[in-house]
Amino acid sequence: MKVNSILISQPEPNNARSPYYDLSDKFGVKIDFRPFIQVESVSAKEVRRQKVSIPEHTAVIITSRTAIENFFRVAEEMRVEVAQDMKYFCVSEAIALYLQKFITYRKRKVFFPKTKDKSFYDVLLKHKSEKYLFLRSDVSNSDIPDFLDAHKISYKDAIMYRTVCSDLSDLADVNYDIIAFFSPSGIKSLFENFPDFKQNNTRIAAFGSSTKEAVEQANLRLDIEAPTVQAPSMKMALELYLRQANAKK
Repeated sequence: MKVNSILISQPEPNNARSPYYDLSDKFGVKIDFRPFIQVESVSAKEVRRQKVSIPEHTAVIITSRTAIENFFRVAEEMRVEVAQDMKYFCVSEAIALYLQKFITYRKRKVFFPKTKDKSFYDVLLKHKSEKYLFLRSDVSNSDIPDFLDAHKISYKDAIMYRTVCSDLSDLADVNYDIIAFFSPSGIKSLFENFPDFKQNNTRIAAFGSSTKEAVEQANLRLDIEAPTVQAPSMKMALELYLRQANAKK
């Protein structure tokens, strides 16, 4: 079935160079953006209740820009000066570069996978002696804690922010040919807003194994999956699907 409209369950990109705009132009499809979840900050008082002490750690594990923002916010609220020699372990270069807004960027204290054949876990294994603070949300689905436990690496969980479902009531009478999800929280938000949601001809795209699992647990049909060998990004997965669905007969 031809695709005329796609809903990306994330905020609209701030720049006009988003790869999703290329899809819209290339295949003549309408692409809308709408975050299905929102982030709420956790207060310094709540972080203290978790018995989190920033100075007791030598490194932090960062999986998102939101984690960075909330880490430095909490530190300021706690009136804690983050040590100059604190090390930052980021899951990607893009996240690592975002640190420049908050610290004097030095390669010797910012780490991330620098080649495609190296994973974030390879980076952590090279620094097993650090005392890590793992920055996360209240619904983190990361496998990182399991990895740290398996390799007996010292760490402490720190919930710095929480995710809540967005109000999507204005979409009640709007239908899309494809809805793209990026986390299990997005699936949760869909059914919290629309308990009687029926998939029918709507195609579901999911990024990540945990999101895929959430789709299946919700008894939805998964039509588009990423990342895969052929499609390492959601944009590429959608493009592969559109090439077939929108091919001229």
